[in-house]
Amino acid sequence: MVVGRARRATGCVISLEEELNMNVFVALRAAFPADLDAPAVQTEEGLVYSWRDLERATAMVANLFDALDLPPDSRVAVQVEKSVEAMVVYLATLRAGLVYLPLNTAYQSAELDYFIDNAAPAVVVCASARFGAISKQAFIRGVQYVFTLNDDRTGSLLERAAQHSDVHQPAARAPADLAAILYTSGTTGRSKGAMLSHGNLLSNARVLKDYWGWQPGDVLIHALPIFHVHGLFVAIHGALLNGSTMLWMNRFEPRRAIALMAQATVFMGVPTLYTRMLAEPTLDRQATASMRLFVAGSAPLLLETFTQWQERTGHTILERYGMSETLMLTSNPYHPNGPGQPTARRGGTVGLPLPGLRLRVSGPDGSALPTGEVGGIEVSGPSVFAGYWRMPEKTAEEFTADGFFKTGDVGLVDAQGFVSIVGRSKDLYISGGYNVYPAEIEGFMNALPGVAETAIVGVPDADFGEVGVAVVIPKPGVRLDAADLLARLKGLVARFKVPKRCYVVDELPRNAMGKVQKNLLRARYMPPADATP
Repeated sequence: MVVGRARRATGCVISLEEELNMNVFVALRAAFPADLDAPAVQTEEGLVYSWRDLERATAMVANLFDALDLPPDSRVAVQVEKSVEAMVVYLATLRAGLVYLPLNTAYQSAELDYFIDNAAPAVVVCASARFGAISKQAFIRGVQYVFTLNDDRTGSLLERAAQHSDVHQPAARAPADLAAILYTSGTTGRSKGAMLSHGNLLSNARVLKDYWGWQPGDVLIHALPIFHVHGLFVAIHGALLNGSTMLWMNRFEPRRAIALMAQATVFMGVPTLYTRMLAEPTLDRQATASMRLFVAGSAPLLLETFTQWQERTGHTILERYGMSETLMLTSNPYHPNGPGQPTARRGGTVGLPLPGLRLRVSGPDGSALPTGEVGGIEVSGPSVFAGYWRMPEKTAEEFTADGFFKTGDVGLVDAQGFVSIVGRSKDLYISGGYNVYPAEIEGFMNALPGVAETAIVGVPDADFGEVGVAVVIPKPGVRLDAADLLARLKGLVARFKVPKRCYVVDELPRNAMGKVQKNLLRARYMPPADATP
């Protein structure tokens, strides 16, 4: 039997056992370049992390987790600011065979209560500034360990990890084993934890590596948050699986991102990032001359933005479509008119189903609709999640009898196979790349003093793609101030969930059954056509 068919970047022969290990970390590490002292990540502060640094740092954090003697499949919940060390914690969690639970840094106390209670993590990692409040929440709910990690390379987690060996054998994992849980806001105020396996993550990363033409020498500008599918899985996995250097931005700044393009070839962003770069006079064809690929996703890309980017830079943005529950599902072509690619990238569409992915459009009765007809988008494939954490009934509701996941998005497929999203069920809107479910925010606003009822809708916005508008009915005899309501809400939920506008009214439009007609509210509070960001 041949046991040394491949070699790691370290030069060590990979055993058959390790070769068969489907742990995502093992696949990423196997793609590290032969020169482990080459730069893997470069920060704006001038710090350079080599591939050897990533190998050693993930080993030490994984050894720390091993030393805690945690039960199998223990969750590691992480709410910290973006940093290279935060990425190391993610990779080390995979390496140790634990389950990673990223939490948006904007989440407030009431939201964290639910996540910690529902996910029951064994470990919580938070910023030092929030340690007092979060540790209290965590310990009350049975969390065993709370560590701190800051974006300046300080914190108790790094201090403890430094005491451990920098050599570690990655935990063995099968494709179906749980790797991460991503919470997606619930339409009834209850968030759902999408369970993603090692097989889900690895299959999607490999498909995208080929589909997007990753090349030797590619350099990625990493400007996205890493508590989100786009920045955590699509961007990081793409760069690591290709052995590509990342130019790391802890916080997006449009002029700085444009300046970095002289050293890079790939950029991934939500539409908001593109609109903000278009506002910079330094963006032109010369600034983007060395770039190979611009990817947009996580929110609808306006056709105006798509066209303006072409005119200013000479590059055509590649728009794609995915979800927390499914990772990436479709993509515009990378090689226009190449094998299997019927036409060039098209603005206003999210492209073609990715290889291995089955996508169909169904009517209200579940029957498949013909080409060009609008209906519910359903998908099946290796990147589609197994279900929602501790919600078997909800999981059953969201899958068809033949195993297709009902995305909740409404769209169509044209004669050439291109998918267009024309709307979303359950009133979901996406603001700045983040999903916002009105029912969740309505629950918080309805609990504010003097509020009788709230309706929230998403409306188009040139900067964020969509923003929320809250329409509130006061209780009898109560006078409400719209600005005060939004100010109070900011202390309860993540900032991106707070509506941008609020109106206090006497009544809401309703149908004969008494249901609020949100389509009328959207039309009533639609921004004027000449509105500017």
